[in-house]
Amino acid sequence: MATSLKHVDPTEPLSRFARAYAALSTTGVGRFISRHLCWGLDPILLRLTSGRLASTLVFPTAVLETLGARSGVGRRNAVIYFNDGTDVIIAASNAGATRHPDWYYNLRAHREVAFGGMRMNAVVVDDEAERSRLWALADRVFPAYATYRVSAADAGRSIPLVRLVPW
Repeated sequence: MATSLKHVDPTEPLSRFARAYAALSTTGVGRFISRHLCWGLDPILLRLTSGRLASTLVFPTAVLETLGARSGVGRRNAVIYFNDGTDVIIAASNAGATRHPDWYYNLRAHREVAFGGMRMNAVVVDDEAERSRLWALADRVFPAYATYRVSAADAGRSIPLVRLVPW
């Protein structure tokens, strides 16, 4: 079922509540809850509410649908996003964990994905200047990304950014 994706302008200022909620998501408890409860619950919430409600509350979230890298079985994951022109940008942050999220490996194997019910092609952003520009925008949308990048770097991982290009 296609949902209407909200256009997310990354230059819009965040509310105090959003900044506080992002700070909570960088704590050990916040990361644990996100990884072990919210990531399974959010695709269901988004489906039941036609994309209006997820545990991320104030952060723009939609369902990314991929095919399993090895199995070819459909997978659904909720991810935070923002727009860069007509494209959608997502970060494979995995809350700063030591490895990339499974969905990242899936879209590397199968570039054709659906996001918010829209068909798109996934392209990993490799250009460092473009990554820097997009990270500056991503941090405005979800400030916890800055902390996640530090955690990932400490584990020897660089968080990929993915550009989703509509068909």
